[in-house]
Amino acid sequence: MRTIAQAASIAGDGDVVEVEAGTYSGDVAVWRQASLAIRAVGGRVRLIADGASAEEKAIWVIRNGDFTIEGFEFAGARVPDGNGAGIRFERGRLTVRDSRFLDNQMGLLTGNDAGSRLIVERCEFSGPVDGAHWYHNLYVGLIDSLVVRESWSHSARVGHLLKSRARVNHVVDSRLVDGDGTASYELEFPNGGIARVHANLIEQSPRSSNPVIVSIGAEGYRWPVNELDMSDNTVVNRRHGAAVFVRAALGPLRATLTGNTWVGRGQLELPIEYRESGNRKVGLADHARR
Repeated sequence: MRTIAQAASIAGDGDVVEVEAGTYSGDVAVWRQASLAIRAVGGRVRLIADGASAEEKAIWVIRNGDFTIEGFEFAGARVPDGNGAGIRFERGRLTVRDSRFLDNQMGLLTGNDAGSRLIVERCEFSGPVDGAHWYHNLYVGLIDSLVVRESWSHSARVGHLLKSRARVNHVVDSRLVDGDGTASYELEFPNGGIARVHANLIEQSPRSSNPVIVSIGAEGYRWPVNELDMSDNTVVNRRHGAAVFVRAALGPLRATLTGNTWVGRGQLELPIEYRESGNRKVGLADHARR
């Protein structure tokens, strides 16, 4: 068949859809299967929106199922409401591996289904090159769980590198480094939940207008259990002036900070009881010499 849209319309539950490497422009799709694996073969598959969108939402819409997606690049999504995504994941279970989300209004955007689960492994996210709105590289709604592992988010446009409202979050071995972007938060959990943040490099751009790097609970604690566990991360302030390395809103949160390195000028704002051990502060110059 000639198009990915055709494949989406005829694939059956449990099928494996293989897409030949190459560039596909304006070939958008809605996937409605209950379970499906979609993978690139022979190299990366580049999906360029080129002005098209599925349901005025995204290059791909994942309706409701158990999906695995590997080896794709999603680029250039634009829709009138400013939420044009590489992938709009509405509900179900989704694993995305070895993929890139570049120059979309929202890289990957989920719905708010409380039973949904998202896993992101070895993926890259970069924000849009134009637009007057705020745009998040990875925006996760009120779903059950999120795992981000060995991934890279950078160059956001006003929005966040990673924003998650999920009940349980694991962000591990990843780089949230804004570079020359204008991200607000690098990592935000606005509704609390359980957040395990381990062995990441989290770095604020000199161009950020927001001094806060990691934030939890800013929009109110929604979940019955709220815990922040940050361990073995390096958190870097490159703004001119002091930063807030971690800010928590007052509320029912337990926090543990262990073995983290705070780089540059900054402080913690934790108006709650919390435990910390093995953390250290270093200057930018000392960090650069490492």
